Amino acid sequence: MKEQVAVPKAEFRSYYGRPVLKPPVWEWKVPAYLFTGGLSAGSAMLGAGADLTGRPVLRRASRAGALGALAASMYLLVADLGRPERFLHMLRVAKPSSPMSVGTWILVAYGPGAGVAGVAELVPRRWRGTLPGRLLGRLARPAGLSAAAIAPGVASYTAVLLSQTAVPAWQSAHRQLPFVFTGSAAASGAGWGMVWAPVAEAGPARRLAVLGAAAELVASKVVDQRLGLISQAYTTDKAHRLRKWSEYLTLGGAAGALAGRRSRAVQVVSGLALLAGSALQRFGVFEAGVESTKDPRYVVVPQRDAINRASGR
Repeated sequence: MKEQVAVPKAEFRSYYGRPVLKPPVWEWKVPAYLFTGGLSAGSAMLGAGADLTGRPVLRRASRAGALGALAASMYLLVADLGRPERFLHMLRVAKPSSPMSVGTWILVAYGPGAGVAGVAELVPRRWRGTLPGRLLGRLARPAGLSAAAIAPGVASYTAVLLSQTAVPAWQSAHRQLPFVFTGSAAASGAGWGMVWAPVAEAGPARRLAVLGAAAELVASKVVDQRLGLISQAYTTDKAHRLRKWSEYLTLGGAAGALAGRRSRAVQVVSGLALLAGSALQRFGVFEAGVESTKDPRYVVVPQRDAINRASGR
């Protein structure tokens, strides 16, 4: 017969109610960096597809967007590090067990392709007949394809980086965050293409918008429903409001992508909604992580439950 426990289960309380973990000291630059990196990756993939299918306006907008978003992302990363040389120091080693090191080298591999393809689109028309202009034109396609091949890693490595920290909300969602971030990156890249490309060329962007939005929303719902106590960090307070608005905007953008096949205005508004939804998703995930470090329940209770399950209690 199973032994009956005479002492009732104690309610969890921390020492003087103090947090167990120190909250991250990161500022808004970090979630902005997460967003711009995803936007660059999504745009690079869409630009490669537009190049291969003969859609010059969509190709130009996507390649330029990938370059611009990458530049913004690198600026935000270096600004958050405080000193530019800290990024250069990360290039001194390659450590496969470190998500930060792997992510750094993914960016190093991705940057040249996105840079060459983007610069080739931004070269003034009168310079394209010169030797440097012709060389850039010849390198643009292989560079764009190279960036597109590495882009999924750029879109998802930041999710792995967050989930390898001690922050409970990020660590517990380590299976879902890569899908959230990758879907969000695809939706934002598609949204950028929808804003700038004419309706006749924007078919791939509209399809990518629907696929990316679906992946992001489904993975986000899994985070809300399957993390137990940790899910409360995502479904309460500021994180909940940010992610709820992200859901509304992403759903609206995807619906507009389906309905805006003939309307340029609907397509542009839908693209802007997808961009805003993707940004709010990153800020919402970031806020959930910060809040989960402030409440000691999110740290101790899941650990106790895991120990009890392992011991058969």
